[in-house]
Amino acid sequence: MTPRHDAILEELYDLVLERARQPEAGSYTNYLLDKGLDKILSKLGNQAIEVAIAAKNGRKSDIIHESADLVYHLIVLLAASNIPLEELIAELRQRRTFSETNNS
Repeated sequence: MTPRHDAILEELYDLVLERARQPEAGSYTNYLLDKGLDKILSKLGNQAIEVAIAAKNGRKSDIIHESADLVYHLIVLLAASNIPLEELIAELRQRRTFSETNNS
């Protein structure tokens, strides 16, 4: 059986690509894409720190909220870098398979 992932990641990735093709006024995604890689990386780093702080504080709802922000910014980075989401998913599957093989 092939492992499944939630389609929301694909939907979000497709939305980021759509915003790149057809910008919308006031879109935060367009703001990030327009500002470029340095801004995207800055936001990604900030979100990683916020996830760590939320985890340290131990509030599940904050960890979930900040993790969602982190994943969103990672997806923006992938799209801005012309890396299809499928390549990330394939890498994760390959690592899981490698890990299962080496831990058996």
